[in-house]
Amino acid sequence: MRTTAEQLKKAMAAAGHKLFSRGDYNLNLIGIRSNDTKANTFNDLLCVLYKQNGQDVLLQFACTTDPGTYYRENPLNVNGTAIVKPGQYKGLWQLGRHQGKYPALVQRSEITVFRDNDGNKELNLADCVEETGYFGINLHRASEQGLASQVDKFSAGCQVIQNPDDYAMLIALCRRGAELHGNSFTYTLLTQQKLEAGS
Repeated sequence: MRTTAEQLKKAMAAAGHKLFSRGDYNLNLIGIRSNDTKANTFNDLLCVLYKQNGQDVLLQFACTTDPGTYYRENPLNVNGTAIVKPGQYKGLWQLGRHQGKYPALVQRSEITVFRDNDGNKELNLADCVEETGYFGINLHRASEQGLASQVDKFSAGCQVIQNPDDYAMLIALCRRGAELHGNSFTYTLLTQQKLEAGS
């Protein structure tokens, strides 16, 4: 799955989401959840759309926007595993440390999640309960070295980048963005279906 800056802009506008375009390195962090609903794969996309010298720049990183199989079968919450609901979450993240271990984008405002408690490997949100609050939904990487082949325990609901080199690039961009626009990052989660419909 790949996209273009124009396709993203159209999908964002169609959904009524704000797009940040004032100044260089004003980052739009946009997740795209794949139509493929099988768990435990890095089949989603994290898009970083911003301007540099007045021109659009779009980076696209393989990621997961939903938890791995382990936490589907062993939820940390009695109501079920957290799966981020598509939408725009203004000022959701700030630069910090994931579990105190390494640089990441950490939750600083409320987010809405579905609680998946059926224990299977398929992403089925039709009958899930919604919950809004602070759940430690961060943006971080999977393995420190090399590509992780499966999500497994890397996500219990967090948005997780597969490639550590991609992740290092993202964190460097976030630091630059924070210097210019403040340590606050909005996250928008779209679905592949909405992306294609918006184009």
